[in-house]
Amino acid sequence: MQRTINGVERVATVQLRDGIESFLRFSKGRLWREASQRERLQALSVAVRRPALDAMRESERRYREQDAKRLYYLSMEFLMGRALGNNLMNLGIYDDARSVIAELGVDFDELQNLEPDAALGNGGLGRLAACFLDSLATLDYPGFGCGINYEFGLFRQTFVNGFQHEKPDHWLEGGSPWLIERIDEAVIVPVYGTIAHANDKSGAYAPEWVDYKVIIGVPHDMPIVGYGGKTVNVLRLYSARSSDEFDIGIFNAGDYIRAVQHKISTEAISKILYPSDQVQSGRELRLLQEYFLVSCAVRDIINRYKETHESFDDFAKKVAIQMNDTHPSLMVPELMRILVDEEHLAWEHAWSITVDTLGYTNHTLLPEALEKYPRELIERVLPRHLQIVREIDRRLVAEVEHRFPGDAGMIQRVSVLADHQLHMSNLAIVGSHSVNGVAVLHSELVKETLAPDFFKLYPERFNNKTNGVTPRRWLLYSNRPLAGLISNAIGDEWIRNLDELRQLEHFVNDSALLERLDGVKRRNKVALARVTRQLTGVVIDPLTMFDVQVKRLHEYKRQLLNALHIVDRYWRIVEDGETPLVPRTFIFAGKSAPGYFIAKLIIKLIHSIGEVVNSDPRTRDWLRVVFLPDYRVTLAETIMPAAELSEQISTAGKEASGTGNMKLALNGALTIGTWDGANIEIAEEVGGENIFIFGLRTDEVAKLLAAGYNPGQYLDANRRLRRGVDSIAAGHFSRGDKDIFRPLIANLTSSHDIYVHIADLQPYIDRQSEVDVAYQDRTAWLQKSLLNISRMGKFSSDRTIREYANDIWHIKPAVIGNFAHAALLDSE
Repeated sequence: MQRTINGVERVATVQLRDGIESFLRFSKGRLWREASQRERLQALSVAVRRPALDAMRESERRYREQDAKRLYYLSMEFLMGRALGNNLMNLGIYDDARSVIAELGVDFDELQNLEPDAALGNGGLGRLAACFLDSLATLDYPGFGCGINYEFGLFRQTFVNGFQHEKPDHWLEGGSPWLIERIDEAVIVPVYGTIAHANDKSGAYAPEWVDYKVIIGVPHDMPIVGYGGKTVNVLRLYSARSSDEFDIGIFNAGDYIRAVQHKISTEAISKILYPSDQVQSGRELRLLQEYFLVSCAVRDIINRYKETHESFDDFAKKVAIQMNDTHPSLMVPELMRILVDEEHLAWEHAWSITVDTLGYTNHTLLPEALEKYPRELIERVLPRHLQIVREIDRRLVAEVEHRFPGDAGMIQRVSVLADHQLHMSNLAIVGSHSVNGVAVLHSELVKETLAPDFFKLYPERFNNKTNGVTPRRWLLYSNRPLAGLISNAIGDEWIRNLDELRQLEHFVNDSALLERLDGVKRRNKVALARVTRQLTGVVIDPLTMFDVQVKRLHEYKRQLLNALHIVDRYWRIVEDGETPLVPRTFIFAGKSAPGYFIAKLIIKLIHSIGEVVNSDPRTRDWLRVVFLPDYRVTLAETIMPAAELSEQISTAGKEASGTGNMKLALNGALTIGTWDGANIEIAEEVGGENIFIFGLRTDEVAKLLAAGYNPGQYLDANRRLRRGVDSIAAGHFSRGDKDIFRPLIANLTSSHDIYVHIADLQPYIDRQSEVDVAYQDRTAWLQKSLLNISRMGKFSSDRTIREYANDIWHIKPAVIGNFAHAALLDSE
């Protein structure tokens, strides 16, 4: 980007320099040369924030002028990553900032690296939400995120002797220039208390929620800059505050300690993401978090609506609310509570508004992830909501009895309060006009296995919205060398329309472009090798194949299958005397939930395998294994561009969609994967010859388990598989300790292994051998890589958001000129 135009310095450059200098002088009382690096980062961020906030105000003005329908996206997670570089890129002033900082004698990359990742999420759910916000702003939709302003997020992951240890992630230490506190817009959140039974003047039952405690929700706004900087939306994050600095009643009673404890327990609601629900206190805190989010959000949404509307007749025409998974399901009774109790709408009218306003996205088929809360807990924490849920359930049961008489089993399965528990997924489905899955297979399984009875009741509500990722973050920003190569070849329209990447197919036989593509990948691999050594001390060779599995640790994602394959390769070299066709580096990253014992043991096993493989002189030139700590957006931005093989090996039918598969393919990695989630649609787009699919299909897994799965049959019939499993059990990878991995071996060899590791192991190993052969032909591999990149257009989150906007939310872009055009049409 030119620093000058006709000899005149760009306005952006001047404004950035002035903004930096002004902040340091008037906020810190320092000059640039006197400031610390963190103060310099803060100064640059504040200078960049200025045009973002100007555009944010202008965007809000457009929305109000056009009385635009607004979308509110509720999610417990927003995995945003760092803000500075992404905002610079989307504002179009990245190069300006780099040159200004260089002129001031500071390394721009070093300064950027001081910014912590916003610890507001864990995995795919939160990153998807972040991608959606980027697309909403880029496409000029009035779309806003609503979440919790976690002080510590999930945790910072470290490894001690290969075991995961969790430490607090102090990402907000010192504050964030990207969060603007709106104390004047704080809202009141009632919890606990009792119900006073009463009747209104007409004699109708009119219960009153009394003696409740109050939590204050303080909003903090984070600007979300769309590409080009024209539209800037808001991610609103709520922090929990005590209703007073202390509970004055307790304090006056002389119990200072209990007053302080009350303040601490109240504010714990926004301290950490996903407190453990294995114990009663953790389950209660999690419920409070979920209610805190929906209560704050709905209060804000209604307050904004009432600023320009006198009745609720148009509420669903002006407001759309999307619940990202089951966590915000309490939005159903909370919206009903406000409409019925506070706005005095009749139940039927309020219910119609609620259903027409709400949409629900399901992200999992795993039973343990479908949240349920004991009815007694709901009654204690949210007594009025339990009453409302009971009425929702009563009417639902009556509808089932009327439409499907005599089907008691159906009543039990759809009931919101079955088995003395609140079923959050059932609540979300019955209270929404739209229920969507996030990949074609997943959406079919939602209808067939998760909610077949609801599909009978409300077939029109169910639909699919295949996930996507933002190309701005995951290509333009995180892989600038590849983005530059693409733009030089086909122009830069792909940044806004990823389907334009199809033009790259014309270059599949262009040796010069393929050579440049190879150079880009090699450069990115060198960068990852440098980061790997800094983080782990392990030296990896950029000339080896980089085989990558980076995702949350879970048995269904089958990091253990990958580990078993590495063990097989090890023994084929050491005992069978094989010489591999290709040297490989296996790169893992991902966090396990703190209480997930088996997942944490898998992390330990991978470390233990790496310890043996990396130090054995017979294998260390052919195999390397490394587990990168503290996986997060910023680390992913280094891994994705360097990956050559993408491991997407979940048990068929278990992965809803996945988005890491999309990011890796967009950056030129070839996929090895099962017929699961979005892998299916990726295979359909890129072609079967450009992806490595293996393993049992969803129906085959079901049939195998129903018939009685016996892993021993596979092991007894296959010497190599038996050798690998037995070597782990015998302590070869644990310094002779035969007990440490005993639980893993027990799971693997049990008929209760619903993830069928052993059944899929040999097909996986065989397909990996085909990968070796393909990788040897470097030109053919690069052609496949280029075709993967060129055929990723479908997997842009822009496409996904347009589908949501058109099919579910019914919102339109609020672009400059819309209002004037509409006024002109009205006058005619």
